[in-house]
Amino acid sequence: MSTPLISADNTWALMAITCGWAAFSIYAEQTWAWASKISGAIVALLGALILTNLGIIPTNCVWFDDIVWGFVVPMAIPLLLLTCDIRKIGREAGKILIVFLFGSIGTTVGALLGFALLGDHVENLAGVAAMMTGSYIGGTVNFAALSSAFEVPGETVSAAVVADNLLMTLYFFVLIMIPSIKFFYNKFTHPHIDEVNARGVDEEAKTQAAAYWGKKPISLQDIAINIAISVIIVWVSTEIAAVLAAVIPTSNPVLALLNGMLGNKYLVLTTITMIIATAFSKPLENLGGSQEIGTYLIYLFFFVVGAPASIKAIFLNAPLLLVFCAIMVFVNMLFCFVFGKLFKFDLEDIILASNANIGGPTTAAALAISKGWVKLIGPIMLVGTLGYVIGTYFGTFVGQFLGA
Repeated sequence: MSTPLISADNTWALMAITCGWAAFSIYAEQTWAWASKISGAIVALLGALILTNLGIIPTNCVWFDDIVWGFVVPMAIPLLLLTCDIRKIGREAGKILIVFLFGSIGTTVGALLGFALLGDHVENLAGVAAMMTGSYIGGTVNFAALSSAFEVPGETVSAAVVADNLLMTLYFFVLIMIPSIKFFYNKFTHPHIDEVNARGVDEEAKTQAAAYWGKKPISLQDIAINIAISVIIVWVSTEIAAVLAAVIPTSNPVLALLNGMLGNKYLVLTTITMIIATAFSKPLENLGGSQEIGTYLIYLFFFVVGAPASIKAIFLNAPLLLVFCAIMVFVNMLFCFVFGKLFKFDLEDIILASNANIGGPTTAAALAISKGWVKLIGPIMLVGTLGYVIGTYFGTFVGQFLGA
């Protein structure tokens, strides 16, 4: 890869581009009908994808990998969950959980099918199948654990990461567009989409997004309290998860499962936030700005998600791995939509469950936010974090079954 115009260590320039494009994405979604239809999230993703593949910005840097992923995303989650009263979301979490588990089985079947089709053409594909199964049920933690467990060569791991990055971008495009496709809209129930549409667009608002994100009273005190709550929750959750991961042994499957759950920062973070949101639901109702600040941070995240998708690197290094990952994602979606239809689940549940499988809870929550499905943010975070626990088990099964 050639050196990008803006180097990876030019953090201020990369921050300026990220924040500037996020602002443009929000403006576009609330101003122009075409942008509102595809959503500001897609605009943010496209901007990064174009800038990366034109060689203007790098695919990886401290700002993207360490700051946005390491600080911005964890801060956004508590802000967006402060309105999620546990007492109100039990029913929704149950439905999404069922679809999520069907999707996990679909991911596993997709890995086995992809190996059967491409196993003779790609080296170390059994190990890749194990890694990607863990990743497409859980996330990066599972990917790293399985690549180490099956001793997958570094160059193969790098190629798989490149293929996965581009596929993720394309996958998010598809998921975000599905609610606007007539086939899916007519074949599935969609109460959350209907609720968003029922709010209507007032005469002064140019788009639905503009109506939903209209000006609201937010004080300096609100901003201070929101940021303080978010940072404190992330700090406490990180410390608790680290202690529990160190204290709980992994000597047997039950303890290993418990260690994986209680030692997961995002699971602890989500749990603590939702306990606070439930216990202090009344005072938090009067706290303005949490959704606005959290959503803005998520837009930064959407830009960063699109940045690593180097189309050139895919065709040079990992074309068949891209096909393999695409097979896994397609089968996952097939399982989610077919079984979701059979059990008469809502379109929003199916989309978010598949997203939680393939992209993890943070991207699924981001999708729910971008679509205005606010009641599903809490449930999908809870269900998605379960993937971090079970992903390694599914991946280990696939690796052992294929002889990695």
